[in-house]
Amino acid sequence: MKLYNTMTRKKEEFIPLVPGEVKMYSCGPTVYNFFHIGNARPFIIFDTLRRYFEFSGYDVKFVQNFTDIDDKMIKNANEQGVTVRELADRFIDEYFKDAKGLSIREATVHPRATDNIDAIIETIKALIDKGYAYEAEGDVYFETARFAEYGKLSGQPLEDLAAGARIGVDERKKNPMDFALWKNKKEGEPAWSSPWGEGRPGWHIECSAMVNRYLGETIDIHSGGQDLIFPHHENEIAQSECANGKPFARYWIHNGYINVNNEKMAKSKGNFFTVRDVAKKYDYEVIRFFMLSAHYRSAINFSDELLRQSQTGLERLYTCLYNLEFIQAKAQKKALTPEDEAFLAKLDEFKARFCAAMDDDLNTADAIAAIFELARFINSGLTSESPLGLINAAIEKLKELGGVLGILYKEQADTVSDDVKALLEKRKEARENKDWALSDQLRDELKALGVEVLDTRQGMKLNIKRQADE
Repeated sequence: MKLYNTMTRKKEEFIPLVPGEVKMYSCGPTVYNFFHIGNARPFIIFDTLRRYFEFSGYDVKFVQNFTDIDDKMIKNANEQGVTVRELADRFIDEYFKDAKGLSIREATVHPRATDNIDAIIETIKALIDKGYAYEAEGDVYFETARFAEYGKLSGQPLEDLAAGARIGVDERKKNPMDFALWKNKKEGEPAWSSPWGEGRPGWHIECSAMVNRYLGETIDIHSGGQDLIFPHHENEIAQSECANGKPFARYWIHNGYINVNNEKMAKSKGNFFTVRDVAKKYDYEVIRFFMLSAHYRSAINFSDELLRQSQTGLERLYTCLYNLEFIQAKAQKKALTPEDEAFLAKLDEFKARFCAAMDDDLNTADAIAAIFELARFINSGLTSESPLGLINAAIEKLKELGGVLGILYKEQADTVSDDVKALLEKRKEARENKDWALSDQLRDELKALGVEVLDTRQGMKLNIKRQADE
C-alpha cells in the first residue's frame, strides 16, 4: 500500500515499524459542541484507513483523543453555567451518537487530555531539563529556535513561518514563535497543580503526551485535517522529538478541506453545519458515502445537490443488494457450470480492482467505482434461476467491500418505518384474501411514502426511495 506522506510530499510504500502491526494516532474533536461536517471528514477518512488495514490483515492500535480543556471549552462552560468537565461529558456522549450514525468505529483508546495531566507534566519537565523549554511567570514555553528542524512538516523555515504568522506580542517569550506548553491559572478557569504553579496544559502538548503514553515514542501514522499541519502538528513534532530524542511519526496523512456551496465554511457566512443538523435531512450513511466519494486529499464541495447524488448512488447499491436477497430466498442449490465458475472468478476481479484503488493512497473514489461496476455485473448476470451459490457469493462480495468503507450494512427491514411495515402486512393479507381493490389502494399509499411494491412470482419486492426533506 502506498500513502502520501505530508512530511516527504510524495507517495511512499507503507512499511510498519513492526510487521503486521499499525500504531495510528488521529486528532479528535474539542468537545465543546456538536462536531461539524468539516470534523466529520477526517473522522470518516481515518476510520476507513483503519478498516482497510484490518481488512488487509494488520493488527491496528488506533488512538483518537478528546481535547476537553482549552479556551473554547472554558468559554462555553462559563456561558452555560456548567463545569468544563460537565460540558465535556455531554459532548463526548454526543460525539459517540453521531459517530455511531456515521458508522465510525470506536478507537482502541479515546484518551481525554484532563485524564493525562500527569503524562503532560512529565513531558514538559523533560523538555525543560533538556533545554528546549523555559518557564516565564508560571507559564512554560517551548523554545522553537532550539529545534533546528522546526518547520519541516509544513516545509517552511522558522523565519518564514514567523513572518506569516499573526502572533500577539508577549515580552515574556524569547521568540514570538515560541508556544505555550503550560498556562498559568486565570480567574474562572479549572487548574491542576504542577512544578510551575497551578494551571492547565497548552493544546499541542496534550497530543504529544498521549501518543507517548498509549502508542510509544515513535508511531507509524499520525493523521488529521490539513488545517492541523501548522501549527498543531508542527509543534507536536518539535515537542515529541526533543523530549524523546527519536522520530515521532513515520507517515503524516492529512485530508483536504470542505467547502460549502464552493465557499469556505464559516459561521459568519451562515454556511456552518453540524453533522447532527445535516443528519436531520439526510441519512448518516449518505453523509459517509458522500465523504468517501472524492479522494481524501482533494478539497470537497458540500451541497444539497451533491448529497442527493450520493443518496441516489447509495440507493442503487442497496437496490442491487436487496434484489439479491430477494432472489436468494427462492434460489435453489445447483451444481456450478464452467460459466458459473467464470462468474465467481469475475467477482474476485472486482475485489482486486477495489483493493488496487485502496492501495493507491486510499483512493476511495475509485474503490466506490469498482463497487458500482460489481453491482452492474451482478444485476446483469443473476436472476432467481441462478444457482444459490452464485447469489450467496455476490451478496458476500458486496457486503465485504461495502464493509471496508463502512456502508451497505442495513437490512431492508431496518430502512422502513413501522407505519410502512404495517401497510405491507395489511397488503399481504388483502392479497391472500383476494381483495384486489384494497391491495391496489395500499400499494398507492406505500408509493406515496416512497416504497414501490412490485408483485412477482416470488412475492412482493420493494424498491425504497429515501428522499431528502425539502
